[in-house]
Amino acid sequence: QGQLVESGGGSVQAGGSLRLSCAGPRYMYSGYSMGWFRQTPEKEREGVAGIGSDGTTYYADSVKGRFTISKDNAKNILYLQMSGLKPEDTAKYYCAAVRSGGRWYDNRNYQYWGQGTQVTVSS
Repeated sequence: QGQLVESGGGSVQAGGSLRLSCAGPRYMYSGYSMGWFRQTPEKEREGVAGIGSDGTTYYADSVKGRFTISKDNAKNILYLQMSGLKPEDTAKYYCAAVRSGGRWYDNRNYQYWGQGTQVTVSS
């Protein structure tokens, strides 16, 4: 219950694109806020993009104009379309969901997490 499963990670050259997907229970795709986070061994988990229950989207400055968060409520999937990838985007990416609002970028707000999917960008 509450399980989120990410997919779509992989290795790509700088400038390339990837689309991450996050599948989960139907109820999370209406009424929940969801987000994408990333983490490396050297850094704390950071918010990449968020989408509110009303569809409002939020992005970290570092990915604005390159990443797009969206969700398909009919398919119960959250997406993160990533383009113009840079080596500094290399990280393990996680999707997360929370019933109530709060600061989209604060990982402490989120109740449910996936296991993560690795994205590696080479120069």
